[in-house]
Amino acid sequence: MRVRFWGTRGSLPVAQKAGAIQAKIARALVAAGGQVFADEAQATAFAKANLDFATFGAYGGATSCVEIEGADDAYIVCDMGSGLREFGIDAFRRCAAGHARVFHIFLSHLHWDHIMGFPFFGPAFDPGATIVFHTGHPDAEQALRRQQEEISFPVPFDWLKAKMSFEVHQVAQPFEVGGVTVTLIQQHHSHESFGYQFVRDGRSVIYSTDSEHKLDNMESEAAFEAFFADADLVICDTMYSLGDTVSLKQDWGHSSNIVAIDLCHAAGAKRLALFHHEPTYADEDIQRMHAESVRYEELVRADRPELEVLCAYDGLEVEI
Repeated sequence: MRVRFWGTRGSLPVAQKAGAIQAKIARALVAAGGQVFADEAQATAFAKANLDFATFGAYGGATSCVEIEGADDAYIVCDMGSGLREFGIDAFRRCAAGHARVFHIFLSHLHWDHIMGFPFFGPAFDPGATIVFHTGHPDAEQALRRQQEEISFPVPFDWLKAKMSFEVHQVAQPFEVGGVTVTLIQQHHSHESFGYQFVRDGRSVIYSTDSEHKLDNMESEAAFEAFFADADLVICDTMYSLGDTVSLKQDWGHSSNIVAIDLCHAAGAKRLALFHHEPTYADEDIQRMHAESVRYEELVRADRPELEVLCAYDGLEVEI
């Protein structure tokens, strides 16, 4: 399987301001120290070797959308945040090259930042496309129709041309999609959210966002440890610091990098992707959280196998 991140922010999309980009350029010029480069390729090589990610790159600003490549003749997509638009554009390119126009979309929940990309999803307008929405929410269709009512959006849901259907699944009851075994877990979040486990050929990916982990509910935590068990990659909600999750933002429905690392260690997971980044965080803030997460993992690892801690960004691809 291959995992592609098309949107990694939480709550709402964000864009780089001019001042932030100018600061990146200024830091790069200072780091170059007056060096002269023959062309852009040479300058790019220098930047990759000498600049940190927050200076040379960006974590992106699109909201949650993750593709898991590995199904037979179908796309698997988790959530439909604003990153879904870019995925749809790329899917058209791959469909033109022969990929089947079948899309299985797994919804964690129905809050706007996780469905806002659908009205701009090109394949929804394609009469040759098939879209199957997988969810734990019986009211998923109602939510998608409501955001395309005339008061909110100029294109009604019924104008979309793709063949669409909704499948409501039960927690802890595995089912097959294109050769991939999928299982749901219920999560603590407003109007409930659901995490997904995707398994194929002995490899597994967990998608678990918008989930608050309660220190006073250890039975639930044991269930998540079992759900994450031996996963090759856990994509986990790490929106806040631990301090925020137990004080200012308690009951906001999100988790922290510290809790995610502890859960993944207890579950024996191999890799963790920090995900659903706070929209007020600049690239430097997210990079700092990533560095702190790596250091924390080192401190608490003890005699357990290393947990590789990645930081998701728009455009990241991970081979499983």
